[in-house]
Amino acid sequence: MQTAVHAMAPQLLAQYSHSSLNRPLNGNSTGMPTPPATRKRKRAAHQYTVSYSEVQEVDSAGKVRDVIVIDDTPPPTTASPSTSHMFSTSYQPPLYSAPIRTRARAAQEAQALSTSVSSITIPGPAAKKRRRDIADDAGTVAKRPATGHLQQLTANKSIASGSGATIDEASKEVPCDDKEGHYIVVPDDIIHRRYRTVRLLGQGTFGKVVEAVDTETNKKVAIKIIRAIPKYRDASKMEVRVLQKLKERDPRNINKCIHLIQWFDHRNHICLVSELLGMCVYDFLKENEFAPFPRHHIQSFAKQLLGSVAFLHDLHLIHTDLKPENILLVNNDYRTAHIPIPGRRNGGTKAKRILKSTEIRLIDFGSATFEDEYHSNVVSTRHYRAPEIILGLGWSYPCDAFSLGCILVEFYTGMALFQTHDNLEHLAMMEQVMGKMTERFLRQGVRSKPEFFKEGKLDWPKPKVSRQSKKDVRACRSLQEIIHPRDSVNVHFLDLVKRLLTFDPVLRISVRDALAHPYFSLKIPAEL
Repeated sequence: MQTAVHAMAPQLLAQYSHSSLNRPLNGNSTGMPTPPATRKRKRAAHQYTVSYSEVQEVDSAGKVRDVIVIDDTPPPTTASPSTSHMFSTSYQPPLYSAPIRTRARAAQEAQALSTSVSSITIPGPAAKKRRRDIADDAGTVAKRPATGHLQQLTANKSIASGSGATIDEASKEVPCDDKEGHYIVVPDDIIHRRYRTVRLLGQGTFGKVVEAVDTETNKKVAIKIIRAIPKYRDASKMEVRVLQKLKERDPRNINKCIHLIQWFDHRNHICLVSELLGMCVYDFLKENEFAPFPRHHIQSFAKQLLGSVAFLHDLHLIHTDLKPENILLVNNDYRTAHIPIPGRRNGGTKAKRILKSTEIRLIDFGSATFEDEYHSNVVSTRHYRAPEIILGLGWSYPCDAFSLGCILVEFYTGMALFQTHDNLEHLAMMEQVMGKMTERFLRQGVRSKPEFFKEGKLDWPKPKVSRQSKKDVRACRSLQEIIHPRDSVNVHFLDLVKRLLTFDPVLRISVRDALAHPYFSLKIPAEL
């Protein structure tokens, strides 16, 4: 895998020849076609669970590395009106004014619930979900092994607050973890002698996110509390390293990536403090019944996202996990418009939420990878995974560009572009949507994954493929059918998406070049 990555790198880097790449690291509108209802984005049909596996990979130097592979099933929902993700909330309650409780008292109150808090399973909504991928492959994000840089983080004090990794010694005798190493979250708990917890926002494999009040500034923040397990602690320190680099190179946050306020070690839990933002874009889509965004909003989102990712690439960083869940709205406010219901003879209408602000932030850098460091075999959540990753050809900056192409189409239709959990089926869907693979890329795929090909073409469908799988692939429409070029806006948008969703990563447009696409020079009128 490592050999394949470095063999591709010179060709891929040719797309990023601008001067910033060479800097050192220190320095639906009305009338839009309505897709079939059966293609709605899906999640787990029953209960949300958290699952992960630990595997070993051998790099090019023959060294065995432990790699954590997580399922992309979303964190379980809480009492919040919407599914909240890392650093996000869709509801802003009044500040807590209850008296501060000690850790001992809080832990005593939570003792009866401590075994159940870490394994919350809440039935998901019955409709409009995304399919859950199989645990051993689909929707995985492989975390990189720890490197020598981790030791440097322990003494690092370059964050904005001036605090480095410090350990809160208070009440060490009182248990604060459940049996899986998750921090037990209770209201009015004091973390790091400064932050008063308000409520749980979300939970995932690597830990929990809580809303809290900074008692020094009386401002609300989000705290990501990592599990007290060495592998997760090490992975979180890698994320801290990336977040510190982003803030160092963009202190005014012009590039709209989440900013780290502070990090510390609280009772063996690495904690990352950030600003409290709005809900993720996926949650907004879900609460809006998966209605597409207006085209002028899509243009705004596209420009911000491409700018954020271009900034990462300038720093030789690859995000590797771009998806609507990792894009947060800064403000959830919206107005309600009533739009006609297609096919209704009586002229019925339905309510649609229109955002008042399209400002966003890119989050979750736990899988971000520096180009010259170790690359895991599989990255990206299944629905946004580039073809070169599926074929084991190695990956670099272009995998982020492909994910952005998938996201922009999802903004236009309201639902995920590729609904699958199988590699071969995924590739077959790509050919339905994007056209046949180019000859050069096809030859590479045949050499890397011969089991997916036969007689010089994709071996689909195989004899044992289910009827449903065949039906799902046939249901996929081409990009030109999805984004009908009915006017100049769609013509340019379609061209941009085609350039992002190109099979061969060498031919795929870079995010920096995409920012100069004629699509962004258009003045798109406000619409529903």
